Amino acid sequence: MDLSLIIPVVLLGALLVYGVAIYNRLVTLKNRYQNAFAQIEVQLKRRHDLIPNLVETARAYMSHERETLQAVTEARNAAEVGLQHAAARPGEPGAMAELAGAEGALGAALGRLNVVMEAYPDLKASDNMRQLSETLTSTENRVAFARQAFNDAVMQYNAYRQSFPPVLLAGSFGHKQDAALLEFADSAEIQTAPRVSF
Repeated sequence: MDLSLIIPVVLLGALLVYGVAIYNRLVTLKNRYQNAFAQIEVQLKRRHDLIPNLVETARAYMSHERETLQAVTEARNAAEVGLQHAAARPGEPGAMAELAGAEGALGAALGRLNVVMEAYPDLKASDNMRQLSETLTSTENRVAFARQAFNDAVMQYNAYRQSFPPVLLAGSFGHKQDAALLEFADSAEIQTAPRVSF
């Protein structure tokens, strides 16, 4: 075989192997951030499952606060819908914004509930309410850690997708846009543990 023919074949083979390596790395990083979102989904579902118990426990003591309890329930339901949409399209900017907005509204409703609960000493003293509040606080911390892991994975994916030479091939491999971070309106507050007082 002629040397002038071997060199182009070897170069073409090397480029093909390098292209496959770029493709595989993009897929790995995308799977990593999708898995990280699945961890957020687990924690948010746990949080959403705790809220009806919290509302029912509070309802027994707070018969005059029906509006507040209804607001928490509606915010929880909206957050569930936002989570379902985001789970179908993790990293998609619109889905992440919808989830962040719904979770922000839920956090605000829970904050109002906590303020109202201050007026009910029997409710604050309830063992069931204390246990639910502790579990909710623990879940909030897990959500924050899972969200941080997701955002780290998204940053790695985006940085690699935008770097050279992957940026030249990413679009043709089906990686046309950056993944969106999951940022809540009160991101600085979410990094600190939620305050629950009795």
